[in-house]
Amino acid sequence: MYRVLSMALMIFLKIYWYKIRRKPKTEWEKLWGKIGEQFRKTLFELEGLLIKIGQILSTRADLLPHAFIHQIEDLTDKVPPSNWMEIQEILEAEWGNSLEQNFLFIDKTAVASASIGEVYKGALKDGTEVAIKVKRPNIDSVVQTDFRILSMIIWFADHFVPIPKGFINFRVLFKELKQVIEQELDYSKELETIQYFRDRFKDMDIVQIPSVFPELSSSNVLVMEWFDGMRLTDMEELEHIAVGRREIAQRLLKVFLPQWLEPGTFHADPHPGNLFVSKEGKIILLDFGMAGEITKKDAAHFQALIESFLAKNYSKAVDCLVDLGFLLPEADTRIVEKLLAEFTSFDPTQLKEMNLMAFKMELNDVIKTLPIQVPTRFVFLGRSFVTIEGIIRSLAPDAELIELGKPIFMEWIHKQGNSKWAFVWQWIQSQPIFKFFHSIMEFLDTPKTLEKLKESEQRRHFQFIIYENNKKYCFYLSLLGLIGIGAGDYVSHGLILYLSVGVTAASVTGYFLYSQKLKKWLKYMQERR
Repeated sequence: MYRVLSMALMIFLKIYWYKIRRKPKTEWEKLWGKIGEQFRKTLFELEGLLIKIGQILSTRADLLPHAFIHQIEDLTDKVPPSNWMEIQEILEAEWGNSLEQNFLFIDKTAVASASIGEVYKGALKDGTEVAIKVKRPNIDSVVQTDFRILSMIIWFADHFVPIPKGFINFRVLFKELKQVIEQELDYSKELETIQYFRDRFKDMDIVQIPSVFPELSSSNVLVMEWFDGMRLTDMEELEHIAVGRREIAQRLLKVFLPQWLEPGTFHADPHPGNLFVSKEGKIILLDFGMAGEITKKDAAHFQALIESFLAKNYSKAVDCLVDLGFLLPEADTRIVEKLLAEFTSFDPTQLKEMNLMAFKMELNDVIKTLPIQVPTRFVFLGRSFVTIEGIIRSLAPDAELIELGKPIFMEWIHKQGNSKWAFVWQWIQSQPIFKFFHSIMEFLDTPKTLEKLKESEQRRHFQFIIYENNKKYCFYLSLLGLIGIGAGDYVSHGLILYLSVGVTAASVTGYFLYSQKLKKWLKYMQERR
């Protein structure tokens, strides 16, 4: 607690010092780089859950400075395994008997050790090889301690850190961290997720998901089928499997595209340590502790968003972004429409020449300058997409991502049944021959658009009048109160005097409140125009 709180205090003091001295943007970038470096070193020294927190923070490039993200984006679990005797005690306590009654053997050396759990290889009595995932000793109490520390830091940051309001919602960020980590702490939820994915992909022969053993699993222990496979980043080993790397890349898309576009649960942590490929070329999915959810409503909005981009209907695209929660209420939709049109106007063939990382950083900078914040429920969806994108580019560096994904996307559309015609119609509308018709439709819609603008302006003016009138009424009421005070004092009537004092105080307070509201509204109206 001392190490973490002292680090947080030093970070706050540095931020305030730079704020007071009005440092330029370049100096702020250097400061955030130093803060990120100190943060990363402290996490590596303390290990455990704090590394997991750092990993989750590294996904919030839309909220945190780039220099800080750059320092922590390569955080990995570097936690030494626990003492085997402690692990054995946990297993025997969970199963209520000795290990020999359920297993032929359990390797006492962990095959993987992370911040929350460890994995050991074993074999059941019938010879079936299994992976035994067990939580680290005392991790629940460690997590609660870390949450208490974090809540204190979040409270202090929310009240005292000089960051523009709306830029970072610290309370939402803390809630997000807590929700994700608590979900990973309960292995019974991971067991349900594995069973869900096995059922979802039971008819897809290119993917393997381990079966689970519920009778040997609990909230602290998870026993599942053992799979041997090769890492998707091991290019030399991949040369010896039955299919080529390009085919593997397309199979990855076949597995993950439905997760991104259809309602249901998706794998939120598909990094190379959780993705393997068998000798037959089947994709092996492991570690379902971190999973996200796409609702039917969100899936419908995502599909409508794709239709909008295909038809180049950016007004509808903005409406979809509003429905999904990407745009805050104060966002100027006209500016966002213009930005969408500009970002989608470049030729896809230019992607090869583009520095994609620089483009992503530029996009993050644009997001920060607009009233946009990636909703918490989509952070891990984006992380899943970006991770798979990186793996695919390493598997097939010479192939276009759009070229690889087009047949997969068309196959997915074909499986959608009647809804596929909506996508086809939107694609037809996006062709150049329809550009003339788009122009005519926009021209015909101009009166309606102008009417909406006029109505919006009238509502703003009406609100202005309300504030102005209330301010005027408060002023008149304060004058009346002052007259009442004079009259009450003159006739020496206590009730009139006290009542007049109360009316005057209330009206003066109301006058200043409405003056402030009117001032803010005038500024808001100017910004909207």
